[in-house]
Amino acid sequence: MLVAGLTATPAWAALSVQVLDSAGLPVANAVVYAEPATGAGPAKAPKQAEVEQKDTKFFPLVTVVQTGTPILFPNHDKVRHQVYSFSPAKTFELKLYSGVPGNPILFDKAGTVVLGCNIHDQMVAYIQVVNTPFFGVTDRQGMVTLDGMGNGKYTLKAWYFKMAQNEPAQEQALTYQGGEAKASLKLNVKAVPVQ
Repeated sequence: MLVAGLTATPAWAALSVQVLDSAGLPVANAVVYAEPATGAGPAKAPKQAEVEQKDTKFFPLVTVVQTGTPILFPNHDKVRHQVYSFSPAKTFELKLYSGVPGNPILFDKAGTVVLGCNIHDQMVAYIQVVNTPFFGVTDRQGMVTLDGMGNGKYTLKAWYFKMAQNEPAQEQALTYQGGEAKASLKLNVKAVPVQ
């Protein structure tokens, strides 16, 4: 279940969103994005992103990028890693390596990508690929700000890595009237404490 409340006053051009779990606690590492009802929104060239490996973990745990974004996977550990994904949104494998691989991987299809390492089974991370330039990942207080949105109708969506496998992002219709606006979303999940 996704519940949204929205208030707006003219001031800043940003939408602040708080994501709460089923118990009303903040959800860190939730992906929030707004898809314009009339299409893709303003054209923005996706910037290259990074998901690094350090201390035998992926960092960050959750990444969100716009469709068409290249992602580099630098290995800052003293051991080699073999990064892979079998997810329908992006299947790839970076053979055993250290340092920085020569080329980034292009994420050209919307959906959830689960990363793993063939050498270290405990290493897991998530990439959410979205068809909009308005997105972010919540902080420890479950907060995220979406910048640059124009007036209009949107579908506000939230995805969390503890949702059931293949469960789509939950969504709520939203009318944005500019200025500083706030929304709150409640997900039917239990938040995982951030360590």
